[in-house]
Amino acid sequence: MAEAPAHDYPTIEPTSFDVVICGTGLPESVLAAACAAAGKTVLHVDPNPFYGSLYSSVPLPSFLSPDHSSVPLSPSGDDSHSVVDLHRRNIYSEVETSGAAPEPSRRFTVDLVGPRVLYCADEAVDLLLRSGGSHHVEFKSVEGGSLLYWDGQLYPVPNSRQAIFNDAATLKLTEKTVLFRFFELVRAHIAAADEDGEGEEASDKISEEDLDIPFVEYLKKHQLPPKLRAVVLYAIAMAEYDQDNDCCEKLLTTREGIQTIALYSSSIGRFANAQGAFIYPMYGHGELPQAFCRCAAVKGALYVLRMPISALLMDEERKNCLGARLTSGQDILCQQLILDPSYKVPILDAPSDGSDSNSLRKVARGICIISKSVKQDSSNLLIVFPPKSLEEQQIAAIRGLQLSSNLAVCPPGMFMVYLSTPCADTSTGKQCIKKAIDALFAPQASDSLEGHLEETSENNEDLKPTVIWSCVYVQEITEGTSSSLLSCPTPDEHLDYRSILDSSKKVLHCMLHFLLNVPASKVLPPDIFSCR
Repeated sequence: MAEAPAHDYPTIEPTSFDVVICGTGLPESVLAAACAAAGKTVLHVDPNPFYGSLYSSVPLPSFLSPDHSSVPLSPSGDDSHSVVDLHRRNIYSEVETSGAAPEPSRRFTVDLVGPRVLYCADEAVDLLLRSGGSHHVEFKSVEGGSLLYWDGQLYPVPNSRQAIFNDAATLKLTEKTVLFRFFELVRAHIAAADEDGEGEEASDKISEEDLDIPFVEYLKKHQLPPKLRAVVLYAIAMAEYDQDNDCCEKLLTTREGIQTIALYSSSIGRFANAQGAFIYPMYGHGELPQAFCRCAAVKGALYVLRMPISALLMDEERKNCLGARLTSGQDILCQQLILDPSYKVPILDAPSDGSDSNSLRKVARGICIISKSVKQDSSNLLIVFPPKSLEEQQIAAIRGLQLSSNLAVCPPGMFMVYLSTPCADTSTGKQCIKKAIDALFAPQASDSLEGHLEETSENNEDLKPTVIWSCVYVQEITEGTSSSLLSCPTPDEHLDYRSILDSSKKVLHCMLHFLLNVPASKVLPPDIFSCR
């Protein structure tokens, strides 16, 4: 889409705001809702014609043909400030597609943040409930549960007492006993911790010494065999990297592992219509930022799509940002400017988004359209590949999420599957995703799609689902900046939004420091950021 002439852009009134936010990703949208609820004037713009930015859900044709045509106008400074050009960058690289997209392709919705789910009891859900954003989003349960890839096969993840004893095929009696005893120990610790360690229940708490050791060592101490350790570490506690490696990039402590297990446990049964711990938004994750944008708009925030920022307005010493020049040529003044992480800031005293650094974290992602479910009679489910489950060089877990038409993301009879793994090397990350695809699916046959669907519909449940179309690519991961000019985080490698919301809070606190110089608790209403 070509950039519109300047005279086609709307004129924005007023021309001065407390906060200007560029980009409608989830962090930016949460911050807009928080600022608007606190009574601040907010201008929220986005270069795209849709909400969500890097967190959006887009039709498959738009995913295949992204718009990178945002070229800033040549700014002309005046005597009151200096002007610094901004440019946008692409955080995606090494894009590789295979197969032909099924028709009609617009019936397929692609999440840019996949695979990702929400715990029923996590902070993102609390934010939606307390801000009123939940009125604008509908969720469905990931009812198929989780599957663990182990020794070349997929096994159901026993994540509760009932699941352990209902498992008649994959767990031996001794394994059931060991896993049951471990879960009971964790349950008793969580219950005792909820009582603040008072009374007799304090004796049920895990010792501080054990809480500070690597979680994998604690599991070994309780005699969990390798397969059950993999279940707990990677399918429930959500560890990313190989915990049996002394050089592990992120070694999970017992304390951190049990915190996630507690979240997992409290999520099961929180909502009557959710069968497991996880839920997923209808129409994709792009609905979440839209919900917060609606909350902000109700509180008075002004929204303008198709409106990039072309330059910063700086004071003469270039130490403080006074506002922004829009691509329309209009100057907007503000006390605080927050940028989408796709913007590259050329000058600032503090480091910018770090886009030129060789040490950037990355995540390899894969998207597949398949012909039938990975698991019979399951529509939506999670798949976990522990480290080294596909090859010895696999240092991180690979997670997959299968979605069906009951989430309105694809036509009936088709399924969307997302996969991701953190990586330092792009080629290694892509190779891991491809190996996971090969382990789960059969390649596209040379026959026509119709003939293939007829073939797979015959009574052969052992046939793998067929990949009709796939895409593998690499995405940069950046945290939000903490300078006078703020930037929000990109989507990360995790399955949920906890880290992204933590980074967003840091951005919020930095903003309050520069904008108001008072604690956040004295400014923002508790129904936005105060969660249990």
